[in-house]
Amino acid sequence: MFPTQKSMNTDKITDRMLGCLYGQAIGDALGLGSEFMNKDEVGKNYPDGLCKYEQIIQDAHRRRWPIGAWTDDTDMMLCILSAFENGKFNVYKVAQNFKDWFNGEPLGIGGHTFKVLCMSDYVEQPEMCSEIWWSLSRHQSAANGALMRTSVVGLAHDNVEIQATEICKLTHYDPRCIGSCVIASLIIHNLVWNNYGLSYNEITEIAKKFDERIIEWVDLAYQKVDISALDLDERYSIGYTLRTLAAALWCYWHVSSFEAGLLAIVNEGGDADTNGAIACAILGAKFGYSSIPGYYIENLNNRAMYQQKITTFINQITDAKA
Repeated sequence: MFPTQKSMNTDKITDRMLGCLYGQAIGDALGLGSEFMNKDEVGKNYPDGLCKYEQIIQDAHRRRWPIGAWTDDTDMMLCILSAFENGKFNVYKVAQNFKDWFNGEPLGIGGHTFKVLCMSDYVEQPEMCSEIWWSLSRHQSAANGALMRTSVVGLAHDNVEIQATEICKLTHYDPRCIGSCVIASLIIHNLVWNNYGLSYNEITEIAKKFDERIIEWVDLAYQKVDISALDLDERYSIGYTLRTLAAALWCYWHVSSFEAGLLAIVNEGGDADTNGAIACAILGAKFGYSSIPGYYIENLNNRAMYQQKITTFINQITDAKA
């Protein structure tokens, strides 16, 4: 019995979905090893380059997590994943999941996200709480805390732009954040479902819909062959959503394998776990689960739980598509 064209296509889609979701966790887990370091510090701590979980130094920041563990980036992605029902993400359930996670006193939560989730009426009025904190920042706060978790939204089979927008605005109201999430989610969606990579022109057209400031970072990622030009370890803006978007786009356009992109990102330092999470989610969707070296999958902390959650989700979403 030969496999049908439909079954082969389904297998490829599943491979890209698994690649995306494992890429998210792997980039997050290995990126923890260089999070908040500048590039010189990365070189001193990892003279041969950071490439293995067990290399991660056990300083006061990193020893809070087991070796090979993901951080808040993937925790929040799982909050979104767990709210998938009836063919879409239930945004109200996502907000409740965020609040329940927050009440568990998670490690590594970003300052902007913390401020929004600590509000007493967050679950009832999440978008209002998000907008309040953005207004209090004089519309300057554009952190990467929504982009880091958006990968799974790209796996929805339709209405991706709407869903990415709604889920972003649960904590991050700035149009730069929303545009970043929509761009990353649509890249992932087209890679997974259509085996198609959005072009530079298509991405810049999406950017224009949200904020013209996004375009200069898209251009930077597209034009620069050397990742160091992105200054991912820049001290005062490592958590800027557009810097993280540029890191992901640079990998999307310039690397030839999942591992090459993973190692390029984590060895630049800066907000390396967040940069790694979204960049490697995109690379996993592009190259597939089958392209990821087994070491990174097999040595991921709490892998059995993760596998169960993402397998259940993939079954749900493929059933909804059928």
